Amino acid sequence: MADPIFRKLQEQLDQYSVGFPATESGIEIKILEKLFTLPEAEIFSQLTPMLETPEDIAPRIGMNADDAAKKLADMAEKGLVFSLNKNGIIRYGAIAFVHGLFEFQVTRLDREFAELCQHYIDNEFKEALAFSAAGFLRVIPIQKSIDVRNRVAPYEDAAEILKGVKKIVVTDCVCRKSAGLLDKSCNKILEVCFMFGSMAQYYLDHDMGREVGVEEALQILEKAHEAGLVTQPATSQNPTGMCNCCGDCCGPLSSIKSHPKPAEMVFSNYFAVVDDAECTGCETCVERCEFEAIQINDSDIAEIDLDRCIGCGLCVTTCPTDAINLEVKAADNQQVPPQTTLEQMLSMVKKRGVI
Repeated sequence: MADPIFRKLQEQLDQYSVGFPATESGIEIKILEKLFTLPEAEIFSQLTPMLETPEDIAPRIGMNADDAAKKLADMAEKGLVFSLNKNGIIRYGAIAFVHGLFEFQVTRLDREFAELCQHYIDNEFKEALAFSAAGFLRVIPIQKSIDVRNRVAPYEDAAEILKGVKKIVVTDCVCRKSAGLLDKSCNKILEVCFMFGSMAQYYLDHDMGREVGVEEALQILEKAHEAGLVTQPATSQNPTGMCNCCGDCCGPLSSIKSHPKPAEMVFSNYFAVVDDAECTGCETCVERCEFEAIQINDSDIAEIDLDRCIGCGLCVTTCPTDAINLEVKAADNQQVPPQTTLEQMLSMVKKRGVI
């Protein structure tokens, strides 16, 4: 029987980000037992997302400051807590399961952990991811798919996001890497997930990624688009990261792909339209679409299912006759992401009724 501390930990994690719901099978407890020892679970349960020094944390976990610092540093190295070194002072805090504990295992993944997480996603967590998908990640279009005459907000432009941050770290896609351990990967390129700011520094400090300049980041972004990946920064105007995802391996995208109307579940301000006069029915767009939103009708013309189109632009950039374009949604259907990550997180937990 599992120690009660792991149930306490599950309930704590369920307060953060997209949540960490309990299941009848108890698979979520097995995931926590895989990640944490009992002492580590006890320490995590005494933390909050607010970053604190070991001196502040030590009395709560029954350690002196030096021992607390060593233990917290060890947990940060294992991806079990977040850490930030600023001006030589290291602070620690609790992290969500996603983005957090799961992604921080990117260099420590093994088949057992991948199997546990896949089982969890296939059950309760799939619905949690789908429910919070729009608040967690947003779809932004490939800029080549947008008419140059249309002005795009900087937060809708992946290149501008990359140019506007001080530090860029690239890491492997933990979702595709995990799927690969289960022989289920789409086999698209792995090193395509970007981290910015303090999150980038965490990845660097713990050898989970490498720092790149803007030019290399733009080259990686181009390769991701060529591979047919959907660009998804975090749902804030100043995101801490930007993923390039597929509908097969990516947790949030695969979770909403099975729903009949994915377009209603994503944060996206665009949709695809077809010029019937230019379409040759070549089916290139059908193969390119991650969400099965395009089919060829009886007139050999591509048709867009607007209930499924997420406005990523992948179909636009490979159409040989330029028959597909992205159009911006009507003003009353457009969404503006929260300014900061804190506002994003608060919006997500409010939607889930946590606060």
